[in-house]
Amino acid sequence: MEGPRTNGASPLLRRLLARIERLLMALERAEIADYVALYEHPKRLLWYNFMAGVARGVGTAVGFTLLGALIIQTLRWFNVLNLPVVGKFIAEVVKIVNRELGYH
Repeated sequence: MEGPRTNGASPLLRRLLARIERLLMALERAEIADYVALYEHPKRLLWYNFMAGVARGVGTAVGFTLLGALIIQTLRWFNVLNLPVVGKFIAEVVKIVNRELGYH
């Protein structure tokens, strides 16, 4: 990193300048300026966080819906196969739930 700023500088100063330059490059890559700009405009930060929360909520709802549909479809498939082991298991689960809820 020899440049016009390091001409005639001691080796220690040159190493310091090189480290400072690497640090500046790392800060630019990390886009620290964008984060600072967000904190300077709290309304924009709140809006981004709100939209991120909405997206997370919609994603969770869609994911649970797809998972529930997959489980229901799998249970229907087991019902079509008429597997006695699965039927007994489901009947036992229903009995346990009814007993816990107080339905005799």
